[in-house]
Amino acid sequence: MPSEGASCPPLSVAAGAPGAVMLDGASIRALRRALLDWFRPDARILPFRATSDPYAILVSEAMAQQTQAARAGEAWTGFMAEFPTVEALAAASPADVLRAWQGLGYNRRSLDLRRAARRIVDEFGGCVPSDLASLESLPGVGTYTARAVAALAFGMPVGAVDTNVRRVLGRIVAGETGVLTPTELQRFADAAVPPDHPGDWTHAVMDVGATLCRPRRPDCEACPARPWCRHAAAAAAGTEGRRPAVTAVRARAAPFRTTSRWLRGRILDRLREASDGAWVVLDESIGEHDPVAVERAARSLAKDGLLELDGLAPGMVRARLPLA
Repeated sequence: MPSEGASCPPLSVAAGAPGAVMLDGASIRALRRALLDWFRPDARILPFRATSDPYAILVSEAMAQQTQAARAGEAWTGFMAEFPTVEALAAASPADVLRAWQGLGYNRRSLDLRRAARRIVDEFGGCVPSDLASLESLPGVGTYTARAVAALAFGMPVGAVDTNVRRVLGRIVAGETGVLTPTELQRFADAAVPPDHPGDWTHAVMDVGATLCRPRRPDCEACPARPWCRHAAAAAAGTEGRRPAVTAVRARAAPFRTTSRWLRGRILDRLREASDGAWVVLDESIGEHDPVAVERAARSLAKDGLLELDGLAPGMVRARLPLA
């Protein structure tokens, strides 16, 4: 899905981060070949993997944070139809963007993405920047997202470390997650990226983490990284680390419908159903939340910029999605 916006300059590819490599060069090359050979016939089919447009990839990475990839893929298709270019997203109202984001949760991400689009248009000529420092300067873009966009859209040999990647690489080189420092893990992630296939590698490691190297009961037998993985070797020998038994009784998590997050989502859904600019009165209970809790949640949403309030008298709150 190529962008119809400004014509952007090509990337000058930079080298990955220097530093010690935790596997020798031959082992890293063999690990790369094994993961890529496994990935190409067995890759998860996700709609945003069919594009090389940096803007479309930025949108997909914003959506995929704390969201299942399949769910993000469905939402991405509709969002890109609504806002096919970075210019279209930059020109949209916050209300339009929030409506298009429905179902994804973590709604502040959508407004950060809109702010990033405006920055890209105003400061980068409508071209998603290709260097890490500029990417990380965009609203809502952190280290992982910047590196994912750099690798997938611009072919930069840098490692994008999310939860799945952290688990896969941590188990390979240290036997378990949480052993390496973030700096050590990032150094290995960068060193492991094949310079000629950074995009496929990024997806391959993520797919291993999502489908085989699961947090519980990893399928080491089917994993292409098994020959180089310390965790798999320890599991085969029966010496893998085991967490001590938990003797304290854990408190049961509150039902989701009783949480503030659930209530905030329902308030925004009500506002999404209203006509653009129309005020919605919030003076009744929603689910198990009484009017006082509803008002408190509405004020919190307003503070986060996710809605506008009018009529602040206690018990008589009117709200709408933000128009500007």
